[in-house]
Amino acid sequence: MAVTGMVLFLFVLGHMVGNLQVFLGPEAINRYGAFLHSVGELLWIVRLTLLAMVALHIWAAVSLTVENRAARPQPYAQQELVAASYASRTMIWSGLIIAAFVIYHLLHFTVGMKAVNLTGRDFEALRDDQGRHDVYAMVVLGFEKPIVAVFYVFAMTLLFMHLSHGLSAMFQSMGWKSPTCAPLIEKFAVVVSWAIYVGYISIPISILFFGLGRGYVEALK
Repeated sequence: MAVTGMVLFLFVLGHMVGNLQVFLGPEAINRYGAFLHSVGELLWIVRLTLLAMVALHIWAAVSLTVENRAARPQPYAQQELVAASYASRTMIWSGLIIAAFVIYHLLHFTVGMKAVNLTGRDFEALRDDQGRHDVYAMVVLGFEKPIVAVFYVFAMTLLFMHLSHGLSAMFQSMGWKSPTCAPLIEKFAVVVSWAIYVGYISIPISILFFGLGRGYVEALK
């Protein structure tokens, strides 16, 4: 659980840094997209590895939940929660919804399925003036649809909750959380979770409410 969580956390962090290049304009993020596609089969190896990590993470979560319930088949007559946060009590559900979002996200931007992107356009056919896949236009067109942007923000909210507890629990599971450094680790988990949350939702919010890239895609239409 901890190892797969660490791998997925590092991906989430790196993916956010790559996505934030949308604020640097079409050239930056299209160049980044072209670089990713230039590695060829290695990109698919990374994608398949990440999907395997997601599957193993879900399997570990479900297994632990089943084991915990089997250890106490009868619920407490009166349960008083002392330290368990709402995020920690809903980890399994937030994780499953995030997994469903990942599938949607892959169909939306990686596969570019018309039925999913709601624009009626083939995202894979978008090309910039240098013939590269126009990632900038794809992102702007994708998040111009309010329902897509709202769903994305909702999923990122669940991701924030999941990470705010999961990062701290990861250190605990790996044996790296001593009583001395526990407060620092918990603060680190919250600060990093907030940074990731703000970073991710800034993109759809900027496109939907502040017109990021609107002139660019209008020229394409």
